[in-house]
Amino acid sequence: MKTASKFVALSAAAMLGLAGCAADTSTDSGSTDSGSTDSGETVDVSGLPAGDGKVTIFGGYGEADAANFQKTLDAWGAENGIEVTFTSLASYDTDIKVKIEAGQEPDIGMWPQPGGLKDLADYLVPLADVFDVSAAQATLVPGWDQLAVVDGKLYGLPVSANMKSLVFYNPSAFEANGLTVPTTEAELQALEAKIVSEGLGYPWCAGIESGGATGWAFTDWMEQYVLMFHGADAYAQWIAGDLDFASPEISKAAEYVAARLLADGQVNGGGVGMAADSFGNTAPLFETGGKAAGQCFMLRQGSFIVGFTPEDIQAEVAAGDYSHFDAFPIPTPDGAQAGVIGGGDLFAVFDGHVDQDVAKVAAFIASDAVLVDMVSAGAISPHKTFDSALYPNELNRKIGEAMAAAAVFGFDGSDQMPAEVNAEFWAAGTDFVAGRATWPEAAARIDSKY
Repeated sequence: MKTASKFVALSAAAMLGLAGCAADTSTDSGSTDSGSTDSGETVDVSGLPAGDGKVTIFGGYGEADAANFQKTLDAWGAENGIEVTFTSLASYDTDIKVKIEAGQEPDIGMWPQPGGLKDLADYLVPLADVFDVSAAQATLVPGWDQLAVVDGKLYGLPVSANMKSLVFYNPSAFEANGLTVPTTEAELQALEAKIVSEGLGYPWCAGIESGGATGWAFTDWMEQYVLMFHGADAYAQWIAGDLDFASPEISKAAEYVAARLLADGQVNGGGVGMAADSFGNTAPLFETGGKAAGQCFMLRQGSFIVGFTPEDIQAEVAAGDYSHFDAFPIPTPDGAQAGVIGGGDLFAVFDGHVDQDVAKVAAFIASDAVLVDMVSAGAISPHKTFDSALYPNELNRKIGEAMAAAAVFGFDGSDQMPAEVNAEFWAAGTDFVAGRATWPEAAARIDSKY
């Protein structure tokens, strides 16, 4: 998660979640030795040692997610005769290493970032040695199944996800000014032009100030367009340092973001104002005084941003009233592909812990059936097999459908980069936005940190 997530403690009612249905997780390869992973579905466990009826999972979920995850595991465990226990560690990436050193690792671990999982691959087992992963991979939004590959072997798959490719807006303000929600890039550009030419206000609310982490919100914009323009392979090469920030591909994204945000009239105060304005300043979205009052009409952010809206807006959202706060997926540029960026938690199985019970649990949590209770606290499925009729409300349905329809998913890019690179991405990106550096100058600074 980006640094912003550390500042957010949303209630379950305020967070955005999805309701999902069970995907087909059948992994029976013909053996008669199989076990149920959920209602009627089976996983081949032939050739694996028998379990002891107990499976332990460690992860980093917060209180609400942890309780809901355990609730689902309890129900599944009762059906399958396995006691599954989830324990949340306060600082997972650090704490799991302590557990490993003490010989107290669980059967299954769940990492909030793929980098931490891959760093510990020597202690893990390729998932293909645990269960047939093909069924789970087939239902995932493309990109999710390649996040935890080390030396050509898959070590992790996602359990839950969050999404950041969203544009929030004020429906009442749109209606009052004769504006309509765009569904294409051409419509988005026309909307921006109308807002500017008619002096209605500013198209975008786009602050990137965040104390010592100032600039992270700019990296999200960059990640969005790198993924859309160039796809998952180039996105991964960029993160790994094999595709320079100064390359034509990444420069194209920077130029596109600049055209969207830094052109005259796009953001209140231009790039200087954007660099100084807090990422969480949502107040201008609810202004009614037009340009003189600094009114803006769209805010591209993650679902957590609802926690930064005024209390009355949060109350409306909690009650299912979206008359002043709603969202739509960011349109895809012409010639690009629909792409979603976000984050999530990925699981892996520890070496020496593979048995029939662990295999059954692993297959279950690799399916979208595992989110049946967690959606109430904001979880989103990384699988594309959700029935949109099951989503609890209109806003959640939009978010879920945007994830499911994405041609490709990209895990938060800057969070996967080396720490020094990420920090310079924030700093140099901020200087680029504020006009203190050209993109080639900013790119050179960032590339020098690899």
